[in-house]
Amino acid sequence: MPSSDPPNTASKRQRADARRNVAAILDAATDCLARDPEVSIADIAAAAGVGRITLYGHFKTRAELIDAVVVRTIEHADAILVTTETGGDPSDALARLVASSWQIVHQFRNILLAAHRELPAERIRGVHDPIMRRVQALIGRGQQAGAFRRDLPKQWLVTTAISLMHAAAEDTAAGRITADDAPRLITATLLAALTPPAEGDGSDRSFQ
Repeated sequence: MPSSDPPNTASKRQRADARRNVAAILDAATDCLARDPEVSIADIAAAAGVGRITLYGHFKTRAELIDAVVVRTIEHADAILVTTETGGDPSDALARLVASSWQIVHQFRNILLAAHRELPAERIRGVHDPIMRRVQALIGRGQQAGAFRRDLPKQWLVTTAISLMHAAAEDTAAGRITADDAPRLITATLLAALTPPAEGDGSDRSFQ
C-alpha cells in the first residue's frame, strides 16, 4: 500500500533510517573489529541488525567500512585527548598524555591491524594527524624548554613515542607485559630517550 505521508516527510524518514543504519553498522564494526581484525562483513551486518545488502548500500567495500571505523575511532580518541592537561612541566605532561593515549592504542589495536591490511599507509598516517600533532606540539614545547633533547629531529621523537605505544600494545596482547604496567613502562622508556644528552658528549647539534 503506498505511503500517505507527504513526500518531504517520507524523505526525512528515509534519511533518519539511513543515519540509524550507518550508526548501527559503525558501532557493530568497531566492536567486532576490536575483537577480531579479520571478522567477516556478514558477521558485522548480523551484529548491526541489518542485511549485507543494506551494509553494502552504505559502504561499498570492506576497505571503505574500515576507513570509516578508523576515522570515527580517531575522532573519539582526539576528543579524549582534548581533556588531557598538557601544560606545565613537559615531562609530567608527557606522562599524562601517554596514560590517555595508551588506553586508546590498547583498546583499538585490532582495528589498526585491520586498517593496515585494507588501507594505504599514507591514508592511515593522514587519519592519525590530529593525534600526531598533539604529541608533536608537546615534544616541541619540551625541546624549547630544554627538557627534551634537541640533537634529534622532533618528528623522529614523535615517531619514537607513537611506535613505543604500539609496541607496548603488542606486548600486552602477547602477555609479555600487563596493561596496568604499560603506561609506566612506556613513560619511563620514552623519558629516558628524550632526556638531553650530557654536555660535552659531542651530541650538540640542534634540530628545530
